[in-house]
Amino acid sequence: MNKSLHRLDLNLLVILQYLVEEKSVSLAAKRLSITPSSVSKSLAKLRHWFDDPLFIRSPQGLVPTPLMSRIEKSLPEFLNLSNYIADIRDTEKPRGIKFRLMMEAPLNLIMLHDLSLKILNQYPESSVSVRDWEYNSLASIMAGDADIGVLGRESYHKSKESINAIPDILNFEVLFIDRPLAFIRKDHPILDEEWNLTNLLKYPHISTEYGNRIPWALDDLLHSMGLTRHVHLSYSSFEQSLLMASHSGHSLIACSPGYCQHYVNEFHLDLVCRPLPIDEILYKQLEIPFLMLWHKRNSYNSKTQWLREQIKNGITAFINPQQIID
Repeated sequence: MNKSLHRLDLNLLVILQYLVEEKSVSLAAKRLSITPSSVSKSLAKLRHWFDDPLFIRSPQGLVPTPLMSRIEKSLPEFLNLSNYIADIRDTEKPRGIKFRLMMEAPLNLIMLHDLSLKILNQYPESSVSVRDWEYNSLASIMAGDADIGVLGRESYHKSKESINAIPDILNFEVLFIDRPLAFIRKDHPILDEEWNLTNLLKYPHISTEYGNRIPWALDDLLHSMGLTRHVHLSYSSFEQSLLMASHSGHSLIACSPGYCQHYVNEFHLDLVCRPLPIDEILYKQLEIPFLMLWHKRNSYNSKTQWLREQIKNGITAFINPQQIID
């Protein structure tokens, strides 16, 4: 028997979405900041309305029934449209709104000043939180603890940090394509030598963790060629690696994304940069697509849509136009 939609509390569908994502009553309750008992009661109402258990308990968590699997495909679209309709009614700038971003360093330092001012000018009574991107930031975006993330991913075919590894629950847009460069202190002895791979690899290197891995695509590519970098020092951000590379008293070399040239210039670091001395066909495998990503449920959220536009506009201010993705 068909049931009227007006007899279903549509707020229950939000809880249903969290249950789909978390596969756990307790985890869904934690994200919603309500008690597990409340989630269980809501699930009972949903089961009654749909006349279906919706989920079956298993050692791996809640497993959707065939009916729930069908509902799951349409649920995000329905919720996104609901958010969009709710946002239309906003005729005044909301107060107390929070902007939470996670951005790779030092990209956040390059963009932070202008972007923060734009947000505060548009939403005078808002608060802005910008955090460095780290290995668990992806989970924060998925959990709703951040609005938007901006980071680089690897394109090397064996990488675990590629675009293909991004969970389906997230949307993303490629902002620009970058390549790693070698950043070398201006009085480094290699600058008086022939610029080739042999000389680059004979010196010690600083590496930057990528997705909680110290070796990254460059090391994987070199390994496939029977070569290796001698990594003597590693940091959690390119910012730290570049600062260390600029200090005197060592022969360390850092390899970082090309956009870091802007950071080097802005903070007057004693560094020069050079393209890696490898064939173009290999260099292309090391390209770094820089992404802006957000949870699908925020696709039609007016705040997130506005913020995405500001980030895109900010990127065009300092990135080579040929790198921008139309």
